[in-house]
Amino acid sequence: MKIICQSESKHAAALVTGATSGIGREIARLLRSRGYDLIITGRDEDELMRLSAELGHGHTTAVSADLSSEKECFELYKAVRSYPVMILVNSAGFGVYGEFSEVSLRKELDMINVDIRAVHILMKLFLRDFIKRDRGYILNVSSAAAFMPGPFMSGYYASKSYVLRQSEAVSEELRRRRSRVSISILCPGPVRTDFNRRAGVSSGFKGITAQKAAKAGVNGMFAHRLVIVPGAGMRLVTALSGMLPVRLVTAVNYSVQAMKKRNQ
Repeated sequence: MKIICQSESKHAAALVTGATSGIGREIARLLRSRGYDLIITGRDEDELMRLSAELGHGHTTAVSADLSSEKECFELYKAVRSYPVMILVNSAGFGVYGEFSEVSLRKELDMINVDIRAVHILMKLFLRDFIKRDRGYILNVSSAAAFMPGPFMSGYYASKSYVLRQSEAVSEELRRRRSRVSISILCPGPVRTDFNRRAGVSSGFKGITAQKAAKAGVNGMFAHRLVIVPGAGMRLVTALSGMLPVRLVTAVNYSVQAMKKRNQ
């Protein structure tokens, strides 16, 4: 972990992981436009510097961190806990494509570390602080994939289900203790980001823009919505996935994901 640039401002701050691209970057922009100071993380130091300059060095702390490392997750928390962090956005994540028996175990373990373990660690550490203050927002970026099995991307789909179900459970715990801390889960369908390239596939689905997904997430978070699925069409898909037989949903998803393999 390395602090690239550091703001001296002590205004209310938002920590956004995975801020160097896609949904994370757009969420950081939206939160800055609402007056929040930003703590942004990612592994690309050049992109961190560019985004920091755009958001304003006086209001942005940029931290280069590899969230696949448990140690760096704890170091990140320790490095920024002195800031008045009011919002945690867990946006860092990636997918791995291929049949379970063939895909690289090392890549899968890195994915699990980022998509599950890092989210778990940061949510627990910051949630404890938020509970003490009885205020704060957590926005965990999951996916519409969380609602169904995903052949060819089984680990990714399962990781997003973990984020969704744990966030829902913790939200109920907070509700029962009458806490004012709010947890939201952003579950977009296909989004036009660098996700597919990193996963090693191409897709025929156009998807929504990262800006639209980020706007839905930020607005939903401040409205204290628990599960946020952008787009009426995708909300219908996720609802149907819960009503139809699992084997049917899995078979349909197999065909959808197999199209990506043919498009590689």
